Amino acid sequence: MSGIPRPEHPRPDFERKAWQNLNGEWQFEIDDAKCGVSKGWQTGADFSQKIIVPFCPESKLSGVQHTDFMNAVWYRKIVEVAPALRGQRLILHFGAVDYDARVWVNGKQVVHHRGGYTPFSADITDVVKMDGENEIVLCAEDDVRSFYQPAGKQSHQFGSFGCHYTRTTGIWQTVWLEAVPQTYVKGLTVWPDAANQRVSLEIAVENACPGVSLDVVVKDGGAVVTTGALKNIGGQNVLTLDIPNPILWEVGKPHLYDLSIRLISGDAISDEVSSYFGLRDVRIDGDRFLINGKPVFQRLILDQGFWPDGIYTAPSDDELKADIERSLAFGYNGARLHQKIFEPRTLYWADKLGYIVWGEFPDWGVSVKDHAQARENFVREWTEAVLRDRNHPSLVLWMPLNEARSPHDRYLPVFFEELFDLTKRLDPSRPFIDASGYSHVKTEIWDLHDYDQDPETYKERYDKFAADPKTETLPRNHPEVEPEYTGQPVLVSEYGGIWWNPGQTDGKAWGYGGRPKDEAEFIERYTLLAKSQLDNPHLMGMCYTQLTDVEQEVNGLYSYDRKPKFPPEVLKPALDRKAAIEE
Repeated sequence: MSGIPRPEHPRPDFERKAWQNLNGEWQFEIDDAKCGVSKGWQTGADFSQKIIVPFCPESKLSGVQHTDFMNAVWYRKIVEVAPALRGQRLILHFGAVDYDARVWVNGKQVVHHRGGYTPFSADITDVVKMDGENEIVLCAEDDVRSFYQPAGKQSHQFGSFGCHYTRTTGIWQTVWLEAVPQTYVKGLTVWPDAANQRVSLEIAVENACPGVSLDVVVKDGGAVVTTGALKNIGGQNVLTLDIPNPILWEVGKPHLYDLSIRLISGDAISDEVSSYFGLRDVRIDGDRFLINGKPVFQRLILDQGFWPDGIYTAPSDDELKADIERSLAFGYNGARLHQKIFEPRTLYWADKLGYIVWGEFPDWGVSVKDHAQARENFVREWTEAVLRDRNHPSLVLWMPLNEARSPHDRYLPVFFEELFDLTKRLDPSRPFIDASGYSHVKTEIWDLHDYDQDPETYKERYDKFAADPKTETLPRNHPEVEPEYTGQPVLVSEYGGIWWNPGQTDGKAWGYGGRPKDEAEFIERYTLLAKSQLDNPHLMGMCYTQLTDVEQEVNGLYSYDRKPKFPPEVLKPALDRKAAIEE
Protein backbone atom coordinates (compact mmCIF):
# COMPACT_ATOMS: atom_id res chain seq x y z
CA MET A 1 0.00 0.00 0.00
CA SER A 2 3.00 2.31 -0.43
CA GLY A 3 2.08 5.73 -1.78
CA ILE A 4 -1.45 5.56 -0.35
CA PRO A 5 -2.14 8.31 2.21
CA ARG A 6 -3.05 7.02 5.65
CA PRO A 7 -2.31 3.40 4.65
CA GLU A 8 -2.72 1.87 8.12
CA HIS A 9 -5.84 -0.11 9.03
CA PRO A 10 -8.36 2.39 10.43
CA ARG A 11 -9.82 0.06 13.10
CA PRO A 12 -7.07 -1.82 15.02
CA ASP A 13 -9.71 -2.95 17.52
CA PHE A 14 -11.60 -4.85 14.78
CA GLU A 15 -9.25 -5.92 12.01
CA ARG A 16 -9.28 -8.58 9.30
CA LYS A 17 -6.33 -9.43 7.08
CA ALA A 18 -8.40 -9.30 3.89
CA TRP A 19 -8.90 -5.58 3.32
CA GLN A 20 -8.12 -3.00 0.66
CA ASN A 21 -7.41 0.68 1.29
CA LEU A 22 -9.22 2.99 -1.16
CA ASN A 23 -7.53 6.22 -0.09
CA GLY A 24 -5.69 8.26 -2.71
CA GLU A 25 -6.86 10.10 -5.78
CA TRP A 26 -10.59 10.33 -6.51
CA GLN A 27 -12.49 12.48 -8.97
CA PHE A 28 -14.22 15.42 -7.30
CA GLU A 29 -16.92 17.99 -8.01
CA ILE A 30 -18.59 20.77 -6.02
CA ASP A 31 -22.38 20.87 -6.44
CA ASP A 32 -23.64 24.03 -4.74
CA ALA A 33 -26.98 23.80 -6.56
CA LYS A 34 -27.42 20.22 -5.28
CA CYS A 35 -28.57 19.11 -8.71
CA GLY A 36 -26.07 16.30 -9.31
CA VAL A 37 -28.68 13.58 -8.90
CA SER A 38 -30.94 15.27 -11.46
CA LYS A 39 -27.98 15.45 -13.82
CA GLY A 40 -27.28 11.73 -13.41
CA TRP A 41 -23.95 12.04 -11.64
CA GLN A 42 -24.58 8.76 -9.80
CA THR A 43 -22.84 6.90 -12.62
CA GLY A 44 -20.76 7.57 -15.70
CA ALA A 45 -20.01 11.25 -15.02
CA ASP A 46 -16.41 12.42 -15.21
CA PHE A 47 -15.81 15.07 -12.57
CA SER A 48 -13.60 18.04 -13.35
CA GLN A 49 -11.33 18.00 -10.27
CA LYS A 50 -9.13 15.56 -8.39
CA ILE A 51 -8.96 15.13 -4.63
CA ILE A 52 -6.74 13.11 -2.30
CA VAL A 53 -8.87 11.05 0.09
CA PRO A 54 -9.14 10.96 3.11
CA PHE A 55 -8.44 14.69 3.35
CA CYS A 56 -11.38 17.10 3.18
CA PRO A 57 -11.56 19.54 0.23
CA GLU A 58 -10.92 22.50 2.54
CA SER A 59 -7.48 21.11 3.42
CA LYS A 60 -4.13 21.62 1.77
CA LEU A 61 -3.44 17.87 1.75
CA SER A 62 -6.55 17.22 -0.36
CA GLY A 63 -5.10 19.20 -3.25
CA VAL A 64 -8.34 21.20 -3.52
CA GLN A 65 -8.12 23.75 -0.66
CA HIS A 66 -11.56 25.26 -1.28
CA THR A 67 -12.65 26.89 1.99
CA ASP A 68 -15.94 28.51 1.00
CA PHE A 69 -19.27 26.85 1.84
CA MET A 70 -20.00 23.76 -0.25
CA ASN A 71 -23.63 22.64 -0.18
CA ALA A 72 -22.82 19.29 -1.76
CA VAL A 73 -19.71 17.51 -2.99
CA TRP A 74 -19.29 14.48 -5.22
CA TYR A 75 -16.56 11.83 -5.35
CA ARG A 76 -15.91 9.14 -7.96
CA LYS A 77 -13.34 6.35 -8.12
CA ILE A 78 -12.84 3.36 -10.41
CA VAL A 79 -11.78 0.37 -8.34
CA GLU A 80 -10.64 -3.17 -9.06
CA VAL A 81 -11.16 -5.62 -6.24
CA ALA A 82 -7.82 -6.99 -5.03
CA PRO A 83 -7.38 -10.71 -5.82
CA ALA A 84 -7.13 -11.59 -2.12
CA LEU A 85 -10.67 -10.24 -1.55
CA ARG A 86 -12.43 -12.00 -4.41
CA GLY A 87 -14.77 -14.92 -3.93
CA GLN A 88 -16.22 -13.67 -0.63
CA ARG A 89 -18.78 -11.11 0.41
CA LEU A 90 -17.50 -7.57 0.07
CA ILE A 91 -18.14 -4.74 2.55
CA LEU A 92 -17.48 -1.10 1.62
CA HIS A 93 -16.54 1.03 4.66
CA PHE A 94 -16.39 4.79 5.25
CA GLY A 95 -14.71 6.00 8.45
CA ALA A 96 -16.49 9.36 8.42
CA VAL A 97 -18.18 11.61 5.85
CA ASP A 98 -19.54 15.06 6.73
CA TYR A 99 -22.55 15.10 6.61
CA ASP A 100 -25.46 13.52 4.66
CA ALA A 101 -23.88 10.84 2.48
CA ARG A 102 -25.28 8.63 -0.27
CA VAL A 103 -23.18 6.03 -2.06
CA TRP A 104 -23.65 4.30 -5.40
CA VAL A 105 -21.71 1.31 -6.71
CA ASN A 106 -21.98 0.67 -10.43
CA GLY A 107 -25.01 2.94 -10.54
CA LYS A 108 -26.91 1.26 -7.66
CA GLN A 109 -27.40 3.11 -4.37
CA VAL A 110 -26.01 0.95 -1.57
CA VAL A 111 -26.22 3.16 1.56
CA HIS A 112 -27.50 6.48 2.89
CA HIS A 113 -26.01 7.77 6.15
CA ARG A 114 -26.50 10.96 8.16
CA GLY A 115 -23.74 11.90 10.58
CA GLY A 116 -20.45 13.66 10.00
CA TYR A 117 -18.31 11.80 12.54
CA THR A 118 -19.36 8.15 12.71
CA PRO A 119 -18.64 5.18 10.41
CA PHE A 120 -21.00 3.43 8.03
CA SER A 121 -20.75 0.53 5.60
CA ALA A 122 -22.60 -1.42 2.94
CA ASP A 123 -22.52 -4.99 1.68
CA ILE A 124 -21.86 -4.46 -2.05
CA THR A 125 -21.47 -8.12 -3.05
CA ASP A 126 -24.56 -8.16 -5.26
CA VAL A 127 -23.59 -5.07 -7.27
CA VAL A 128 -19.81 -5.40 -7.55
CA LYS A 129 -17.75 -7.07 -10.27
CA MET A 130 -15.14 -9.23 -8.58
CA ASP A 131 -13.04 -9.34 -11.75
CA GLY A 132 -13.07 -5.99 -13.53
CA GLU A 133 -13.61 -2.28 -12.94
CA ASN A 134 -16.16 -0.92 -10.46
CA GLU A 135 -17.41 2.63 -10.09
CA ILE A 136 -17.88 4.05 -6.59
CA VAL A 137 -19.67 7.41 -6.36
CA LEU A 138 -20.43 9.36 -3.19
CA CYS A 139 -22.44 12.53 -2.70
CA ALA A 140 -22.24 14.40 0.61
CA GLU A 141 -24.52 17.31 1.48
CA ASP A 142 -23.34 19.59 4.28
CA ASP A 143 -24.94 22.64 5.87
CA VAL A 144 -23.47 23.81 9.18
CA ARG A 145 -25.76 26.87 9.02
CA SER A 146 -28.93 24.75 9.25
CA PHE A 147 -28.56 24.10 13.02
CA TYR A 148 -29.91 20.59 12.30
CA GLN A 149 -26.55 18.82 12.31
CA PRO A 150 -23.79 18.49 14.93
CA ALA A 151 -20.88 20.64 13.72
CA GLY A 152 -18.57 21.19 16.67
CA LYS A 153 -16.06 23.99 16.12
CA GLN A 154 -16.71 24.26 12.35
CA SER A 155 -17.36 27.90 11.45
CA HIS A 156 -20.88 28.86 10.43
CA GLN A 157 -19.53 32.12 9.03
CA PHE A 158 -17.54 32.48 5.83
CA GLY A 159 -14.20 32.50 7.65
CA SER A 160 -12.84 31.41 10.99
CA PHE A 161 -13.69 33.52 14.02
CA GLY A 162 -13.33 33.26 17.78
CA CYS A 163 -13.21 29.56 18.64
CA HIS A 164 -14.75 28.46 15.32
CA TYR A 165 -12.43 27.20 12.63
CA THR A 166 -12.17 25.98 9.05
CA ARG A 167 -14.99 23.62 8.08
CA THR A 168 -14.72 19.98 6.98
CA THR A 169 -16.94 18.76 4.14
CA GLY A 170 -17.24 15.26 2.69
CA ILE A 171 -14.85 12.35 3.23
CA TRP A 172 -12.34 12.88 6.04
CA GLN A 173 -11.48 9.37 7.20
CA THR A 174 -10.28 6.24 5.43
CA VAL A 175 -12.38 4.41 2.84
CA TRP A 176 -11.77 0.67 2.53
CA LEU A 177 -13.04 -2.68 1.29
CA GLU A 178 -13.22 -5.76 3.48
CA ALA A 179 -13.82 -9.38 2.48
CA VAL A 180 -15.99 -11.58 4.71
CA PRO A 181 -17.54 -15.06 4.36
CA GLN A 182 -21.27 -15.68 4.24
CA THR A 183 -21.31 -16.13 8.03
CA TYR A 184 -19.02 -13.62 9.71
CA VAL A 185 -18.24 -11.73 12.91
CA LYS A 186 -20.08 -8.43 12.63
CA GLY A 187 -19.50 -6.80 16.01
CA LEU A 188 -17.63 -7.05 19.29
CA THR A 189 -18.24 -5.50 22.69
CA VAL A 190 -15.71 -5.98 25.49
CA TRP A 191 -16.79 -5.63 29.13
CA PRO A 192 -13.68 -5.77 31.34
CA ASP A 193 -14.07 -6.75 35.00
CA ALA A 194 -10.73 -6.13 36.66
CA ALA A 195 -12.08 -6.56 40.19
CA ASN A 196 -13.11 -10.14 39.42
CA GLN A 197 -10.21 -10.88 37.07
CA ARG A 198 -12.34 -11.63 34.05
CA VAL A 199 -13.65 -10.22 30.80
CA SER A 200 -17.01 -10.68 29.10
CA LEU A 201 -17.35 -10.58 25.32
CA GLU A 202 -20.49 -9.93 23.32
CA ILE A 203 -19.91 -11.17 19.78
CA ALA A 204 -22.40 -10.46 17.02
CA VAL A 205 -22.46 -12.91 14.10
CA GLU A 206 -24.13 -12.16 10.78
CA ASN A 207 -26.00 -15.03 9.10
CA ALA A 208 -25.35 -17.48 11.96
CA CYS A 209 -26.08 -21.02 10.85
CA PRO A 210 -25.73 -24.63 12.03
CA GLY A 211 -22.29 -26.16 11.74
CA VAL A 212 -20.36 -22.97 12.52
CA SER A 213 -18.76 -22.64 15.96
CA LEU A 214 -17.03 -19.78 17.73
CA ASP A 215 -13.49 -19.87 19.12
CA VAL A 216 -11.83 -17.11 21.19
CA VAL A 217 -8.14 -16.87 22.11
CA VAL A 218 -6.63 -14.32 24.51
CA LYS A 219 -2.86 -13.81 24.28
CA ASP A 220 -0.30 -11.78 26.14
CA GLY A 221 2.93 -11.15 24.25
CA GLY A 222 2.23 -14.13 21.99
CA ALA A 223 1.56 -16.57 24.84
CA VAL A 224 -1.95 -17.98 25.22
CA VAL A 225 -3.61 -16.74 28.43
CA THR A 226 -7.03 -18.33 28.05
CA THR A 227 -9.47 -19.61 25.45
CA GLY A 228 -13.20 -19.98 25.06
CA ALA A 229 -15.58 -21.65 22.63
CA LEU A 230 -19.24 -21.94 21.70
CA LYS A 231 -20.57 -24.75 19.56
CA ASN A 232 -24.09 -23.48 18.97
CA ILE A 233 -23.79 -19.85 17.95
CA GLY A 234 -26.54 -17.36 17.24
CA GLY A 235 -26.73 -13.76 16.17
CA GLN A 236 -25.57 -12.55 19.58
CA ASN A 237 -23.12 -14.59 21.65
CA VAL A 238 -21.72 -14.02 25.14
CA LEU A 239 -18.54 -15.47 26.61
CA THR A 240 -17.05 -14.71 30.03
CA LEU A 241 -13.40 -15.61 30.41
CA ASP A 242 -11.32 -15.70 33.59
CA ILE A 243 -7.93 -14.00 33.22
CA PRO A 244 -5.39 -15.76 35.47
CA ASN A 245 -2.79 -13.54 37.17
CA PRO A 246 -4.06 -10.47 35.34
CA ILE A 247 -1.96 -7.42 34.57
CA LEU A 248 -4.23 -4.40 34.68
CA TRP A 249 -4.37 -1.46 32.28
CA GLU A 250 -3.36 1.61 34.27
CA VAL A 251 -2.70 5.25 33.54
CA GLY A 252 0.90 5.53 32.36
CA LYS A 253 1.31 1.75 32.63
CA PRO A 254 -0.91 0.30 29.91
CA HIS A 255 -1.18 -3.43 29.45
CA LEU A 256 -3.18 -4.80 26.55
CA TYR A 257 -4.22 -8.36 25.83
CA ASP A 258 -4.49 -9.52 22.22
CA LEU A 259 -7.81 -11.04 21.25
CA SER A 260 -8.57 -13.35 18.34
CA ILE A 261 -12.16 -14.23 17.43
CA ARG A 262 -12.61 -17.08 14.98
CA LEU A 263 -15.53 -18.79 13.32
CA ILE A 264 -14.89 -22.47 12.66
CA SER A 265 -16.62 -24.33 9.85
CA GLY A 266 -15.71 -28.00 9.79
CA ASP A 267 -12.02 -28.10 10.60
CA ALA A 268 -11.17 -24.75 8.99
CA ILE A 269 -11.19 -21.15 10.20
CA SER A 270 -13.83 -19.43 8.07
CA ASP A 271 -13.50 -15.96 9.60
CA GLU A 272 -11.05 -14.29 11.98
CA VAL A 273 -11.06 -10.86 13.58
CA SER A 274 -8.14 -9.47 15.59
CA SER A 275 -8.73 -7.11 18.48
CA TYR A 276 -7.38 -6.31 21.95
CA PHE A 277 -8.58 -5.18 25.36
CA GLY A 278 -7.31 -3.70 28.58
CA LEU A 279 -8.45 -5.03 31.93
CA ARG A 280 -9.44 -2.09 34.10
CA ASP A 281 -12.33 -0.75 36.17
CA VAL A 282 -13.56 2.83 36.40
CA ARG A 283 -15.65 3.77 39.44
CA ILE A 284 -16.71 6.70 41.59
CA ASP A 285 -16.27 6.56 45.37
CA GLY A 286 -17.71 9.67 47.01
CA ASP A 287 -15.85 12.59 45.47
CA ARG A 288 -12.99 10.46 44.15
CA PHE A 289 -12.54 9.04 40.67
CA LEU A 290 -11.05 5.54 40.84
CA ILE A 291 -9.27 3.46 38.23
CA ASN A 292 -8.72 -0.12 39.42
CA GLY A 293 -9.71 0.96 42.91
CA LYS A 294 -7.09 3.73 43.17
CA PRO A 295 -7.80 7.48 43.04
CA VAL A 296 -6.44 9.11 39.90
CA PHE A 297 -6.17 12.87 39.53
CA GLN A 298 -6.99 13.67 35.94
CA ARG A 299 -4.28 15.97 34.58
CA LEU A 300 -6.03 16.69 31.30
CA ILE A 301 -5.40 18.95 28.38
CA LEU A 302 -7.99 20.22 25.90
CA ASP A 303 -7.32 18.70 22.46
CA GLN A 304 -9.26 20.25 19.56
CA GLY A 305 -8.06 17.75 16.95
CA PHE A 306 -7.33 20.27 14.18
CA TRP A 307 -4.33 20.19 11.84
CA PRO A 308 -2.99 23.06 9.71
CA ASP A 309 -2.66 20.92 6.58
CA GLY A 310 -5.38 18.29 7.17
CA ILE A 311 -8.02 20.23 9.20
CA TYR A 312 -9.95 17.35 10.85
CA THR A 313 -7.61 14.64 9.53
CA ALA A 314 -4.11 14.05 10.84
CA PRO A 315 -1.50 13.94 8.05
CA SER A 316 -0.25 10.57 9.30
CA ASP A 317 -0.78 7.94 11.95
CA ASP A 318 2.58 8.91 13.44
CA GLU A 319 1.21 12.41 14.03
CA LEU A 320 -1.83 11.05 15.86
CA LYS A 321 0.52 9.25 18.20
CA ALA A 322 2.84 12.24 18.43
CA ASP A 323 0.08 14.55 19.68
CA ILE A 324 -0.42 12.26 22.67
CA GLU A 325 3.32 12.13 23.24
CA ARG A 326 3.42 15.94 23.09
CA SER A 327 0.84 16.08 25.86
CA LEU A 328 2.67 13.49 27.95
CA ALA A 329 5.88 15.48 27.59
CA PHE A 330 4.31 18.36 29.55
CA GLY A 331 3.10 16.03 32.31
CA TYR A 332 -0.53 15.47 31.29
CA ASN A 333 -2.04 12.02 31.67
CA GLY A 334 -5.05 12.50 29.40
CA ALA A 335 -7.20 14.78 27.28
CA ARG A 336 -10.63 16.04 26.62
CA LEU A 337 -11.13 15.14 22.95
CA HIS A 338 -13.04 18.31 22.42
CA GLN A 339 -16.10 19.08 20.22
CA LYS A 340 -15.30 16.27 17.81
CA ILE A 341 -15.44 12.49 17.55
CA PHE A 342 -11.80 11.70 16.88
CA GLU A 343 -10.39 9.10 14.51
CA PRO A 344 -10.47 5.59 16.03
CA ARG A 345 -6.71 5.40 15.83
CA THR A 346 -6.46 8.30 18.29
CA LEU A 347 -8.11 6.07 20.86
CA TYR A 348 -5.91 3.16 19.79
CA TRP A 349 -2.78 5.17 20.58
CA ALA A 350 -4.31 6.34 23.85
CA ASP A 351 -4.86 2.67 24.73
CA LYS A 352 -1.27 1.84 23.80
CA LEU A 353 0.26 4.77 25.69
CA GLY A 354 -1.82 4.62 28.88
CA TYR A 355 -3.47 7.98 28.22
CA ILE A 356 -7.00 8.65 29.47
CA VAL A 357 -9.58 10.43 27.31
CA TRP A 358 -13.18 11.59 27.49
CA GLY A 359 -15.79 10.49 24.97
CA GLU A 360 -17.23 13.80 23.80
CA PHE A 361 -19.46 15.03 20.99
CA PRO A 362 -19.53 17.95 18.51
CA ASP A 363 -22.76 19.28 19.98
CA TRP A 364 -22.22 22.89 18.96
CA GLY A 365 -24.22 23.92 15.93
CA VAL A 366 -27.28 21.73 16.54
CA SER A 367 -30.40 23.33 18.03
CA VAL A 368 -32.13 20.42 19.78
CA LYS A 369 -34.42 22.72 21.73
CA ASP A 370 -36.03 24.18 18.60
CA HIS A 371 -35.91 21.40 15.98
CA ALA A 372 -37.15 17.81 16.21
CA GLN A 373 -34.88 16.83 13.30
CA ALA A 374 -31.89 18.24 15.16
CA ARG A 375 -32.77 16.12 18.19
CA GLU A 376 -33.07 13.00 16.04
CA ASN A 377 -29.74 13.71 14.36
CA PHE A 378 -28.02 14.28 17.70
CA VAL A 379 -29.31 11.14 19.41
CA ARG A 380 -28.62 8.89 16.42
CA GLU A 381 -25.01 10.00 16.05
CA TRP A 382 -24.31 10.02 19.79
CA THR A 383 -25.54 6.41 19.91
CA GLU A 384 -23.25 5.47 17.02
CA ALA A 385 -20.30 7.15 18.74
CA VAL A 386 -20.81 5.30 22.02
CA LEU A 387 -21.16 1.96 20.23
CA ARG A 388 -18.02 2.65 18.19
CA ASP A 389 -15.76 3.56 21.10
CA ARG A 390 -16.96 1.77 24.23
CA ASN A 391 -14.30 -1.00 23.97
CA HIS A 392 -11.36 1.35 24.53
CA PRO A 393 -9.77 1.14 28.02
CA SER A 394 -8.38 4.68 27.65
CA LEU A 395 -11.89 6.13 27.43
CA VAL A 396 -12.96 6.70 31.04
CA LEU A 397 -16.19 8.70 30.86
CA TRP A 398 -18.87 10.08 28.53
CA MET A 399 -19.70 13.77 28.14
CA PRO A 400 -22.01 14.72 25.22
CA LEU A 401 -22.61 18.46 25.85
CA ASN A 402 -20.26 21.41 26.21
CA GLU A 403 -21.11 24.76 27.77
CA ALA A 404 -24.84 24.10 27.64
CA ARG A 405 -26.94 26.74 29.39
CA SER A 406 -30.11 24.83 30.13
CA PRO A 407 -32.85 25.91 29.79
CA HIS A 408 -31.79 29.18 28.19
CA ASP A 409 -30.14 28.14 24.92
CA ARG A 410 -30.36 25.03 22.76
CA TYR A 411 -31.24 22.33 25.31
CA LEU A 412 -34.21 21.77 27.60
CA PRO A 413 -33.46 20.05 30.93
CA VAL A 414 -35.29 16.89 29.87
CA PHE A 415 -32.74 16.37 27.09
CA PHE A 416 -29.92 16.14 29.67
CA GLU A 417 -31.88 13.44 31.47
CA GLU A 418 -32.63 11.55 28.26
CA LEU A 419 -28.96 11.54 27.29
CA PHE A 420 -28.01 10.25 30.74
CA ASP A 421 -30.49 7.38 30.54
CA LEU A 422 -29.63 6.51 26.92
CA THR A 423 -25.89 6.46 27.58
CA LYS A 424 -26.28 4.30 30.66
CA ARG A 425 -28.25 1.77 28.61
CA LEU A 426 -25.52 1.71 25.96
CA ASP A 427 -22.64 1.63 28.45
CA PRO A 428 -23.26 1.24 32.19
CA SER A 429 -19.54 0.78 32.88
CA ARG A 430 -18.43 4.43 32.72
CA PRO A 431 -19.40 7.61 34.60
CA PHE A 432 -21.41 10.27 32.79
CA ILE A 433 -21.14 14.06 32.77
CA ASP A 434 -24.18 15.70 31.20
CA ALA A 435 -22.45 18.95 30.22
CA SER A 436 -18.96 20.30 30.60
CA GLY A 437 -19.30 23.71 32.18
CA TYR A 438 -22.20 26.14 32.59
CA SER A 439 -25.18 24.10 33.81
CA HIS A 440 -25.86 20.59 35.06
CA VAL A 441 -29.13 18.68 35.26
CA LYS A 442 -28.26 15.01 35.80
CA THR A 443 -24.59 14.19 36.24
CA GLU A 444 -22.28 11.82 38.11
CA ILE A 445 -19.38 14.28 38.05
CA TRP A 446 -19.61 18.03 38.68
CA ASP A 447 -17.41 20.13 36.46
CA LEU A 448 -17.11 23.81 35.62
CA HIS A 449 -15.13 26.20 33.46
CA ASP A 450 -13.03 28.92 35.03
CA TYR A 451 -10.70 31.15 33.02
CA ASP A 452 -9.72 33.46 35.87
CA GLN A 453 -6.11 34.41 35.11
CA ASP A 454 -5.26 35.64 38.61
CA PRO A 455 -3.76 32.71 40.58
CA GLU A 456 -4.54 34.41 43.90
CA THR A 457 -8.27 34.91 43.36
CA TYR A 458 -8.48 31.53 41.64
CA LYS A 459 -6.96 29.77 44.67
CA GLU A 460 -9.11 31.70 47.13
CA ARG A 461 -12.29 30.60 45.35
CA TYR A 462 -11.44 26.89 45.48
CA ASP A 463 -9.90 26.99 48.98
CA LYS A 464 -13.39 27.66 50.34
CA PHE A 465 -14.63 24.45 48.74
CA ALA A 466 -11.55 22.56 49.95
CA ALA A 467 -12.27 23.57 53.54
CA ASP A 468 -16.01 22.80 53.44
CA PRO A 469 -17.26 21.05 50.28
CA LYS A 470 -20.95 21.81 49.79
CA THR A 471 -23.36 23.61 47.48
CA GLU A 472 -22.72 27.01 49.05
CA THR A 473 -18.91 26.86 48.63
CA LEU A 474 -18.74 25.13 45.25
CA PRO A 475 -17.87 27.60 42.46
CA ARG A 476 -20.47 27.19 39.74
CA ASN A 477 -21.07 28.69 36.31
CA HIS A 478 -24.88 29.02 36.50
CA PRO A 479 -26.10 28.17 40.03
CA GLU A 480 -29.48 29.78 39.38
CA VAL A 481 -30.53 26.93 37.07
CA GLU A 482 -28.68 23.99 38.65
CA PRO A 483 -29.73 21.44 41.25
CA GLU A 484 -28.01 21.16 44.62
CA TYR A 485 -24.51 19.71 44.69
CA THR A 486 -24.73 16.22 46.21
CA GLY A 487 -21.10 15.26 46.77
CA GLN A 488 -20.02 14.20 43.29
CA PRO A 489 -16.38 14.34 42.19
CA VAL A 490 -15.51 17.87 41.04
CA LEU A 491 -13.06 19.19 38.47
CA VAL A 492 -12.40 22.34 36.50
CA SER A 493 -12.66 20.97 32.98
CA GLU A 494 -11.49 24.18 31.31
CA TYR A 495 -9.04 26.64 32.82
CA GLY A 496 -5.87 28.50 31.90
CA GLY A 497 -5.90 29.19 28.20
CA ILE A 498 -3.06 31.63 28.76
CA TRP A 499 -2.66 33.92 25.77
CA TRP A 500 0.89 33.42 24.56
CA ASN A 501 1.87 34.50 21.10
CA PRO A 502 5.03 36.62 21.27
CA GLY A 503 5.51 38.87 18.30
CA GLN A 504 1.82 38.92 17.41
CA THR A 505 1.21 41.46 14.63
CA ASP A 506 -2.48 40.91 13.80
CA GLY A 507 -5.64 41.76 15.69
CA LYS A 508 -7.40 38.44 15.07
CA ALA A 509 -5.36 36.13 17.30
CA TRP A 510 -6.64 35.72 20.85
CA GLY A 511 -6.30 33.87 24.13
CA TYR A 512 -7.84 34.16 27.58
CA GLY A 513 -7.10 37.11 29.85
CA GLY A 514 -4.23 39.53 29.59
CA ARG A 515 -1.06 38.28 27.99
CA PRO A 516 1.84 37.72 30.42
CA LYS A 517 4.50 40.37 29.96
CA ASP A 518 7.28 37.77 29.70
CA GLU A 519 8.08 34.06 29.96
CA ALA A 520 8.65 34.24 33.70
CA GLU A 521 5.16 35.59 34.28
CA PHE A 522 3.64 32.87 32.06
CA ILE A 523 5.46 30.12 33.96
CA GLU A 524 4.44 31.54 37.33
CA ARG A 525 0.78 31.86 36.34
CA TYR A 526 0.72 28.40 34.76
CA THR A 527 2.37 26.80 37.81
CA LEU A 528 0.24 28.50 40.47
CA LEU A 529 -3.07 27.79 38.68
CA ALA A 530 -2.15 24.11 38.54
CA LYS A 531 -0.90 24.03 42.14
CA SER A 532 -4.15 25.32 43.65
CA GLN A 533 -6.01 22.43 42.01
CA LEU A 534 -3.47 19.69 42.71
CA ASP A 535 -3.42 20.72 46.37
CA ASN A 536 -7.21 20.67 46.75
CA PRO A 537 -8.36 17.44 48.46
CA HIS A 538 -11.82 17.71 46.91
CA LEU A 539 -10.89 18.15 43.24
CA MET A 540 -10.56 15.02 41.10
CA GLY A 541 -8.85 16.70 38.17
CA MET A 542 -8.36 19.67 35.88
CA CYS A 543 -8.16 20.34 32.15
CA TYR A 544 -5.85 23.02 30.74
CA THR A 545 -6.79 24.90 27.57
CA GLN A 546 -5.08 23.76 25.35
CA LEU A 547 -2.63 21.42 23.58
CA THR A 548 -2.04 23.43 20.39
CA ASP A 549 -3.00 26.74 18.88
CA VAL A 550 -5.84 26.42 16.37
CA GLU A 551 -5.84 29.05 13.66
CA GLN A 552 -6.58 32.35 15.44
CA GLU A 553 -6.77 30.82 18.94
CA VAL A 554 -3.24 31.10 20.37
CA ASN A 555 -3.44 29.64 23.87
CA GLY A 556 -1.79 26.31 23.08
CA LEU A 557 1.35 24.90 24.65
CA TYR A 558 2.34 24.18 21.06
CA SER A 559 1.90 26.35 18.00
CA TYR A 560 -0.53 25.16 15.33
CA ASP A 561 2.36 23.50 13.47
CA ARG A 562 3.26 21.62 16.68
CA LYS A 563 6.32 23.56 17.79
CA PRO A 564 6.59 23.83 21.61
CA LYS A 565 6.32 27.37 22.96
CA PHE A 566 8.33 26.35 26.03
CA PRO A 567 10.66 23.39 26.51
CA PRO A 568 8.47 20.68 28.10
CA GLU A 569 10.93 20.25 30.97
CA VAL A 570 10.28 23.87 32.00
CA LEU A 571 6.52 23.38 32.56
CA LYS A 572 6.33 19.67 33.41
CA PRO A 573 7.32 20.13 37.09
CA ALA A 574 4.07 22.02 37.63
CA LEU A 575 2.15 18.74 37.24
CA ASP A 576 4.77 16.15 38.10
CA ARG A 577 3.78 15.26 41.66
CA LYS A 578 0.98 13.58 43.57
CA ALA A 579 -2.28 15.45 43.94
CA ALA A 580 -3.96 15.76 47.33
CA ILE A 581 -6.75 13.41 46.28
CA GLU A 582 -4.17 10.73 45.37
CA GLU A 583 -2.56 10.69 48.84
